[in-house]
Amino acid sequence: MKNVAVMGYGTVGSGVVEILLKNRGQIAEKNGEDIAVKYVLDLREFPDSPVADKIIHDFEVLVNDETVDIVVETMGGLNPSYPFVKRCLEAGKHVVTSNKALVAAYGTELLQIARERQVNFLFEASVGGGIPIIRPLYQSLAGEKIEEITGILNGTTNYILTKMGENGESFDAALKKAQELGYAERNPEADVEGYDTCRKIAILTAVSTGCEVNYEEIYTEGITGITDVDFRYAKKMGTSIKLFGSSRMQQGKAFAWVAPVMIPPSHPLYAVSDVFNGILVKGEALGVSMFYGSGAGKLPTASAVVADIVDAAKNSHKNVYGGWSSRKLELSSMEEAEHRYFARIAGCEKDSIDSVKKELGQTEVIKLEEESGEYAILTDKMPEKEWNQKKDKLAADGVEILQVIRAEV
Repeated sequence: MKNVAVMGYGTVGSGVVEILLKNRGQIAEKNGEDIAVKYVLDLREFPDSPVADKIIHDFEVLVNDETVDIVVETMGGLNPSYPFVKRCLEAGKHVVTSNKALVAAYGTELLQIARERQVNFLFEASVGGGIPIIRPLYQSLAGEKIEEITGILNGTTNYILTKMGENGESFDAALKKAQELGYAERNPEADVEGYDTCRKIAILTAVSTGCEVNYEEIYTEGITGITDVDFRYAKKMGTSIKLFGSSRMQQGKAFAWVAPVMIPPSHPLYAVSDVFNGILVKGEALGVSMFYGSGAGKLPTASAVVADIVDAAKNSHKNVYGGWSSRKLELSSMEEAEHRYFARIAGCEKDSIDSVKKELGQTEVIKLEEESGEYAILTDKMPEKEWNQKKDKLAADGVEILQVIRAEV
């Protein structure tokens, strides 16, 4: 029998316990032996829960108990998650986590400790909730050269953008509804500013390349500047706007970024709506593959955690997942990345289009009858540095650019 200790009995932690108890027989059959919950570490008491007799408040109890084989961390954040997880690995215990902040910040160190102690540090649930993506990258696609990973990796922002696109709601109205439904936190900064997506694309990039990725070096732009007017233009163009986390290997260079992108119906991620996540993986031999499902939620995320628990139990005496090494992946500047650009410009087309075409060359012009004080353009593909230079020259010529969104149309 393998004993599990769960640190944090919140949404995900309680879901993990629920699945382990409900599916105990099925899990034992697949694993070859029973997996039991021995401790649940939390500051609170849960007298009416199924684990009332397993609640402990002292971390030292579980870390010093040699009968605890696997520790599940679902507390979130970095403190005390990081020191607790580090000590558990050093004590020779397998650790499973859903904590993307922990994996993004300290994954390299924790993976190295796991290798040294011949245990496993597993984090399938840290990206994509219940969507299997980490394990497919390092197992199913182990022989594949990954050229691109692009994903809608945050359900909160995808819900907000979906409501803005489908219902014409403002950002503030859509955010308020997301908060009322429990999709967004009271302080939604990590989601709407793109920080959550940034950490997730850093993890995916590290897994696919085998190199350490510093998430703080990833260009990150959120959705707070997106407006209902942008979506009216998008509707006329037959496109939509999604928040992408993207990692691409192009001409021997690595690019990673987070930003809103305008995409057409032909794009594989176009139909990913509401709180769902979608992850596109492009391989040299594989071509394009899509992973889709619930990117968050109690039971979907807990399902991914339990899968890691079973994996750890099956490999209880060896380290089977290398993750990535301490060799750092050098990311190229966002200025070298190439996109098309959708730009809204103040004033009438006739007043500034000559300056625009002189600077940008042939551009597509888009107009909305209800927005008589502006028009929009769609440029050809160019490096970001070149676009910024042209944009600055237009500003010097008196052309006022109201909005810029990268486009893959």
